[in-house]
Amino acid sequence: MRNVVQRLYQLFSHEDRLLILIDPDPDAIASALALKRLLWHRLTSCVIASIRPITRPQNQRMVQLLSIALTPLQEIKPEDYNRKALIDSQPSHHELLGPHHYDVIIDHHPRVPETKARLVDIRPEYGATATIMTEYLREARIKPSLKLASALYYGIKTDTSNFERPAIEADVRAFHYLFGFTRRPVVRRLEFAEFNIPMLGYFQQALNRFRIRHSRLYAFLGPVNTPDILVILADFFLRAGEVSWTIVGGIYQDKLVIIFRNDGLRKNAGRLALQAFGKLGSAGGHAASARAEVPLDHTGMNPIAQWQEWQDFIIHQVEDHGRLQPPDNAKGEVLAKPAD
Repeated sequence: MRNVVQRLYQLFSHEDRLLILIDPDPDAIASALALKRLLWHRLTSCVIASIRPITRPQNQRMVQLLSIALTPLQEIKPEDYNRKALIDSQPSHHELLGPHHYDVIIDHHPRVPETKARLVDIRPEYGATATIMTEYLREARIKPSLKLASALYYGIKTDTSNFERPAIEADVRAFHYLFGFTRRPVVRRLEFAEFNIPMLGYFQQALNRFRIRHSRLYAFLGPVNTPDILVILADFFLRAGEVSWTIVGGIYQDKLVIIFRNDGLRKNAGRLALQAFGKLGSAGGHAASARAEVPLDHTGMNPIAQWQEWQDFIIHQVEDHGRLQPPDNAKGEVLAKPAD
């Protein structure tokens, strides 16, 4: 680890202007904040840029409560910065990340072969990038402030889903270390902002539309204001004891977005997403969670098709192209019963 931190420091000089790019979720935000702290007083300037708006209530609360300075990428001229870093993501993960040449890439998602930078530190066995950055801070002998520690603690907590998703001992060590620098009331305020009142309409819609096939729950919502609601619902439905997979889709900005979750027992959501939708758009993730985004004109579907047709399309892609076979104890199909 010492060598990695020293290599990081050797990449920069005091005249450098660094742009840190993130796809903003708690892990990415906290990890970018940690990198900025590591390079404090070593640069002329450092800006954290988000490639898309923050729409999920929990993430909005995190930024507001901890007073984290983020700038939309659209408001920045990347050419004004001679150094660039990409945190908790890789260039192929989003079209806005691809055009840049990076000095640093730090991530915990499976490495994509095309990922290149002067320093690449990718550890797919880790549950969160915030764990990696906590190790950087400890090696640099930097004690995190309340703000930074709370952000990193929350980043690990959310990306491991309270350690219900795959994690390793390093995640536990980092989590335990950060606990001593946090305040529980601050973290609780972040946790209790999972959704807002307008999102409750999507809950009702999903409850009226879901289908269960062989312990796999599918739901298609149609157009959504934010894909975050798909994530929230996929996690919500997985709490049902009879469900081992949740696959929730919707349409956002001319793309079909599908969120995958499973119980983590001998399953691989990232592989399934790639097999089912990789030839149509971008797809990937971890063993227990994944995401796919497909341009509508790649689906072969009529954009104004009924929601039942879109739901059938998702089921077909997952069960045929994804080669997801019924489990040995599979039960039949269950349809949602609309409320009276």
